[in-house]
Amino acid sequence: MASLKDKVVLVTGAGAGIGEATALGMAAEGATMAVSDIDEQAAQRTARKAEELGAKSVAIQADCGDVPSIEAMVARTVKELGRLDVIVNNAGVTRSAYIMDLTEADWDRIHRVNAKGVFFCLQAAAREMIKRGKGGRIINIASIAGRGFAGTSNAIYAASKGAVISLTKTAAQQLARHDINVNSICPGVTLTELVNRIVKERAEQRGQDFEKMLAEFQKPIPIGRANTPEDIAAMAVFLASPGARNITGQCYNVDGGLVTS
Repeated sequence: MASLKDKVVLVTGAGAGIGEATALGMAAEGATMAVSDIDEQAAQRTARKAEELGAKSVAIQADCGDVPSIEAMVARTVKELGRLDVIVNNAGVTRSAYIMDLTEADWDRIHRVNAKGVFFCLQAAAREMIKRGKGGRIINIASIAGRGFAGTSNAIYAASKGAVISLTKTAAQQLARHDINVNSICPGVTLTELVNRIVKERAEQRGQDFEKMLAEFQKPIPIGRANTPEDIAAMAVFLASPGARNITGQCYNVDGGLVTS
């Protein structure tokens, strides 16, 4: 029996990578899907894949660094699908850079989506969940960068993901009275287009072969392999499922053992 049957799930940044895998994982478990991305065509592609799995799905173009766009995204989800039971706040941005090369523009761009965006997506979703009075699940995609992982793409990104971890804990405490569970997932090295771009940039900076640099990225992982997007999706599906009904305020590393706290 599908664990998310009769649930309406919204996934942000669902056009590719972790977001796409999460949307499809939720769809495979019977959820009705709202698939959001800043790239409308990417959102539509994922929505079509969800429909091929048998899930009713709507694609929504949204900028998760813009509050009116966030509010419109949540409002459309409720209008077209009837309610909102689960949100996965996955949309995020970064770039590979040394701490002394980062700029004010980098700070504003990264925190606009990764911190501000996650907060206002969480708030807009919680507002609808509270209004309905049936509880809900909020799942934030953070990162082991927010726990001090030395291999982070940059210090500003790490700070933004640290903010997500802290927000998760406080929101869980304050939303518990409404039976809303709030948890986060901290991926380690995950083989997405974004990570491949970072690996390529570092390889070029050091004059190395891409495959050699990718092997260097994976070498420190105790279990010996990087994540696939589906590894993160599996944790998100669990946190949305009935089996996680009493789990809240937690931040789970999915990283092959890179960070153990």
